[in-house]
Amino acid sequence: MDRGIPERVAALIESAGYGDGDRVVVGLRHGDPPPVYVSHGEPFTTACVASVSKQITAACVALLVRQGKLDVESVLAEWIPELPAWAATVRVRHLIHHTGGLPEAGEFFALKKAGRDRTAPGMLAELGGHDTLESTPGTAFSYRNPGYTCLSVIVGRAAGEPFPDFARSRLFEPLGMASTCYWPGPDPFPPGTTPTEPGSPAPLSLGDCGVWSTAADLMRWNEALANDELSVSGLLHTAGRLDDGTPIPYGWGVDVLTRAGFPLHRHGGVWAGLSAQIARLPEQHASMVVIALDHAETRTQRLADSLIDELVARCESRPLSG
Repeated sequence: MDRGIPERVAALIESAGYGDGDRVVVGLRHGDPPPVYVSHGEPFTTACVASVSKQITAACVALLVRQGKLDVESVLAEWIPELPAWAATVRVRHLIHHTGGLPEAGEFFALKKAGRDRTAPGMLAELGGHDTLESTPGTAFSYRNPGYTCLSVIVGRAAGEPFPDFARSRLFEPLGMASTCYWPGPDPFPPGTTPTEPGSPAPLSLGDCGVWSTAADLMRWNEALANDELSVSGLLHTAGRLDDGTPIPYGWGVDVLTRAGFPLHRHGGVWAGLSAQIARLPEQHASMVVIALDHAETRTQRLADSLIDELVARCESRPLSG
């Protein structure tokens, strides 16, 4: 392994503002050599990765689309008829690209005040209490978690099996992601994992959140998408559009961006007691993962930015060696 990489990553972790008592794990990869992992603070393994879950949910949707079991033009009311009448105007593709105009549900501080966990049934019940949408579907991009909760319900109903089981048998087991699962409860976290912040709502909603994983498993996820092992990478990384054709920088559960002229696929997640970032530079077969046991999202984003810049610089000069 390039002996300078761990020291360089450790310096970037400190530059991002992590100090004594903070717990962070970073994974980096460029090309064929195995990933490089660097831990700061007391090591940990499986943790909730919050909204990083969205691209995994989107991959489940994409598998069903490829199999002809789900049409992205089908309306939400077809799959979740218990929602109000507005569900007949929202299409699956609107949910995928956050253009459905859905209101937010399961807001963290409201849940904390009420002493409740965030669950998929709870979010659907909240949605059911809204008589109108925030905007006409297809006319505006507005990042909203409930759309991906709806997608998890749609996958379960289209596949005819519980959503966590579908993800396990179609994604996690085939890819060897043995430490990864969607966790719906009732306990606040899976056995043997690193818990979220005590006294805060548990992240039990599926689709928008709900994945518990490790840096190694998420690096395996990056590798699988880089190699198109699921035959859905092209779909996942296709940027969305509004109904009038206006492009938006969001694909299927992932931001579709560029960095220094290179295509960049990226997403983050935050919950009480944790934050995560994942990114891929597909043309260079380079990727990175950050999981931090705190919810200072800006700090985690800063670290991810510097790691991406490090990968870009090495793509332009020499590869990570291992």
